[in-house]
Amino acid sequence: MGAGKTSVGRKLAEKLDMAFVDADEEIVKAAGCSIDDIFELYGEKAFRDVEEKVISRLLEEGPQVMATGGGAFMNPKTRALIAAASVSVWLRAELDVLVRRTRRRGGRPLLKNKDPRAALKKLIDERYPVYAEADIIVDSKDEGPDGTVRFIADALDGRSEGAAKEARR
Repeated sequence: MGAGKTSVGRKLAEKLDMAFVDADEEIVKAAGCSIDDIFELYGEKAFRDVEEKVISRLLEEGPQVMATGGGAFMNPKTRALIAAASVSVWLRAELDVLVRRTRRRGGRPLLKNKDPRAALKKLIDERYPVYAEADIIVDSKDEGPDGTVRFIADALDGRSEGAAKEARR
């Protein structure tokens, strides 16, 4: 949440001449209501169930750049599907960066009616150890999406040449 998955994903897809898909947008289409509504009406577990099914379907559709929601990779089954079918990229960001970026836009159910900094810190503590399983790790800072895309593209090129898992600036 706030790492830049969608903006970076769109630009990366363009650079790689691939389709871009936002898993959250596909979940909204499949459910026929907003993510906020899914959380409010059915709860987070129902959302995660739909998310798993949608991501599984999307992974079967062939090469593309997909932005998943921040919690998708926490599901062991989804993580295994992603690992088997694709290259995962974690846009790692520091707490201050995430707080600043998430202030710009609403529609974030996990921050609703909470202290955003405390909620994001809790998510970082829970999720970052699991996110570290990603194939490529990129530190998302303030270089903008174009700089991040260049870095990911270089890391993808490096993977094809047997480069190390973690790429840092």
